[in-house]
Amino acid sequence: MPDPMSEQLQQDMECEGLLECFHGLKELDKDCFQAIVGAEEAMTVEEIAEAVDREHSTAYRAVQRLLKAGFVQKEQINYDHGGYYHVYYPTDAQKMSADMQRMLNDWYAKMGQLIREFEDKYEGTGAVELPS
Repeated sequence: MPDPMSEQLQQDMECEGLLECFHGLKELDKDCFQAIVGAEEAMTVEEIAEAVDREHSTAYRAVQRLLKAGFVQKEQINYDHGGYYHVYYPTDAQKMSADMQRMLNDWYAKMGQLIREFEDKYEGTGAVELPS
């Protein structure tokens, strides 16, 4: 069970913690993200796997989670004589920040609605006294 919000608010958090907080990403996902961000150019899954010292398939799953979360972008590179491969690079930080801010605003609105529903349900029952 996740930590209650009161405990989460008291914890020290680093900016990389947003990856976990907003998208449920794992430590390996964060390591892969750091490898991609730290690279001078877009990376293949093989290069990412080598950078984080993991098997190709394990790194591939982490990169797919990052892709789904919108933290990395994928580009197809075509060989001159047929065939292709993919490389991955970080999404623009401003776009990621805007997406997280939008998610936070949506969450905040939803929590506000739930609190109002709670208040409507229990107001006047004497069961719970809510602060004003």
